[in-house]
Amino acid sequence: MKPGSGGTEVRRGSGVAGLGSLPMNLPEHLRYSSDHEWALLVDGKVRLGITEYAQDALGDVVYVQVPTVGATVSVGDSFSEVESTKSVSDIYAPVTGTIVTVNDALSATPELINQDPYGAGWICEIEVSDSTDYEALLDAAAYGALLET
Repeated sequence: MKPGSGGTEVRRGSGVAGLGSLPMNLPEHLRYSSDHEWALLVDGKVRLGITEYAQDALGDVVYVQVPTVGATVSVGDSFSEVESTKSVSDIYAPVTGTIVTVNDALSATPELINQDPYGAGWICEIEVSDSTDYEALLDAAAYGALLET
């Protein structure tokens, strides 16, 4: 983690098999799901992607199936997939709402998820139906504790 980046640092490996002891960045302004998605609420829309932990576990991302704009999702719905050289993983909705924007750049450059999971590697934005879904997500400290178990 870079000094002053405003994130919580978690040492990988203490509770997660095979991940060594490199520090992992967990930006404190984001919320997290137990399925390893991150979320940021701005003006009634949640931008989301997968966490640094998730992209590290996947390895090199080679394809992202972005969701369909206009589709409605509920908490826990699988609505996207990320394919890597190791596996294919479902992406689950951390909130209920309607997909309003997708990151089209991922079609040509899926590796953005590896290079910048909390920035250019975002997957979509969901217009939230119920803000309590977002409030129920984990903060950085709680997500870090989940990774340590």
